[in-house]
Amino acid sequence: MGAFGWLRGLFGANAQAVNDTEPTRIVSLAERSAEARAGFWAVLGPTSDRILSSAPAGSLWPGGHEAYRLIHRGSAILLATDGLSDPFDESASTNGFEIELFVEGPGEGAPAQVAGDGWMLEVLRRVAAIVAEEQGILRPLERHGPIPLELTNVSSSAAIAARLPAHFLTADDVLGVMIGAPDPDFATRIDDMPLSPVRVLPVVLLTAAELGEIRAGDSETRDAVLARLQASGVGHCSDLQRESIV
Repeated sequence: MGAFGWLRGLFGANAQAVNDTEPTRIVSLAERSAEARAGFWAVLGPTSDRILSSAPAGSLWPGGHEAYRLIHRGSAILLATDGLSDPFDESASTNGFEIELFVEGPGEGAPAQVAGDGWMLEVLRRVAAIVAEEQGILRPLERHGPIPLELTNVSSSAAIAARLPAHFLTADDVLGVMIGAPDPDFATRIDDMPLSPVRVLPVVLLTAAELGEIRAGDSETRDAVLARLQASGVGHCSDLQRESIV
């Protein structure tokens, strides 16, 4: 677990008169965290309520459950995790894993279809599960830069197999993604979280050829692929109709 500035002491600093006739509402760290995230996404466009929350049992997410939020950004759709930065409990000193993840792509029909069983949700859920199992990825990301990740056995997912063109999938049934780059065209840090700042990281689809080049190379190869994605105009967006840049 990381430790950015210890900000808890900054809250509740100014005492105010309390009306004894009105009950005092105690706002939990989790509620304050959720409000800060909602405010961050609202700047980009209309957002849904928290969606697709799972049962708490067995979840490795900091708050004990997983949830996602759908944001309409012009003609694009953005799907984001909503809880990887929840505090583990009320005695926590940091906001969970201090990250949230998102996938952005062209709008494609009804929001319920995209949020409910689309490829964006399936990819994001798989990546978030790996991040939770690793107890976060912020420290490796800060040390080594953007992280390429391989999602295996993707043909077993109907949502992925039905939508992704063949040139995104490798011969060994892997879909490659990059966590943390290219940078999006909006702020990637939530500074007003109650305990510690939180980074917002893009999850970007790679074609099989792009993943193959990264597999065969090193960090400079990875950076060259990312630079070409940025220069080509693809950037952080995951457009299933795009051609490979290698």
